[in-house]
Amino acid sequence: MDLIDQIKYDEQGLAPAIIQDYINNEVLMVAYMNKEAFKRTLESGRTWFWSRSRKKYWQKGEHSGHIQNLKEILIDCDNDAILIKVEQKKAACHAGYRSCFYRKLEGQEFKVFQKKIFDEKEVYP
Repeated sequence: MDLIDQIKYDEQGLAPAIIQDYINNEVLMVAYMNKEAFKRTLESGRTWFWSRSRKKYWQKGEHSGHIQNLKEILIDCDNDAILIKVEQKKAACHAGYRSCFYRKLEGQEFKVFQKKIFDEKEVYP
């Protein structure tokens, strides 16, 4: 069986990809991959995803320069979720934070606990 076919994709042909910093294990983001995005990631050494809203492929950092260099790929016990460890250049989150998980629950609300590292209005005009 082909490596790409070992992943169990959902009815839309997608599998969640958890992106994690390979040095400190910080979860940076979650996106979705189909077979072609997974193949592009393997071939290029940089992360590629399928945008469910825009219905197109996108490479992390294609506009911002905040690329993710592939370091390691793991798969869960059910073969339906992918963990990708990367070297993150600058930030993973389009909102200006290193991680998309920059808010945490405090009491009854989510509060920002990470420092913003770039102005998204300057990067994505």
